[in-house]
Amino acid sequence: MTVGIPIRRLWPEPSTQPLDDATLTALYRRADTPRLRVNFVASLDGAVSVDGYSAGLSGEPDKRVFSLLRMLCDALVVAAGTLRHEGYRAVRLDEARREWRRANGLAAYPTLVVVSGSLDLDPAQAAFAEAPVRPIVLTRADADPPPGLTDVADLLRCGTDRVDLAAGLADLHGRGLTQLLCEGGPHLLGALTAADLVDELCLTVAPLLAGSGAGRITAGDASAPRRLPLRHVLAADDGVLMLRHARG
Repeated sequence: MTVGIPIRRLWPEPSTQPLDDATLTALYRRADTPRLRVNFVASLDGAVSVDGYSAGLSGEPDKRVFSLLRMLCDALVVAAGTLRHEGYRAVRLDEARREWRRANGLAAYPTLVVVSGSLDLDPAQAAFAEAPVRPIVLTRADADPPPGLTDVADLLRCGTDRVDLAAGLADLHGRGLTQLLCEGGPHLLGALTAADLVDELCLTVAPLLAGSGAGRITAGDASAPRRLPLRHVLAADDGVLMLRHARG
């Protein structure tokens, strides 16, 4: 892709040279074992959105890494509420990213995985109706799908009173979807954290104070703290920081 605002490495091994896509790909490379990577953007004071949407925090460098992480994953995991609120469209990649995937033995597009306990989903939403790969919906055993949903998506039932995320992720791994990228929302991140399923967090910190009102990147029931060591720090020339924390 054409590089606009430069991104440079601050730590480790600081460099003043802008990072090209090949170097960024190496920094965020696929793991040799199953991995759940979470990607979020937040303000300096911890807000997950501005005026109700994450787009108010995201600029060109964040979008560049956002697109790269989608290229690297087998499946993109998102909560139903985020899918609806953020107006997700079909998960598509440009030709250069599709070619990279094919050259590395991957399907041209990642699979969309939606987590929904209630199945309050619209089959006509572009994320389903225009998907290049049939999406998967993780849901509860007794959830009743709306008309038309099973025409455009596969239901993977795991759990009774709530979606069993550990069982759902294990099933995805069995289907060959081992490199998972979660884009939220906060309640899904909270549930994944509580279940100790988060292997990596990629956090973009936008250089602004959002003020009171917006929630954090995580929400839900309290859970035990989970340690994730820092792996790298990148900085864009517009003042954005990009942090990568991951298990060993």
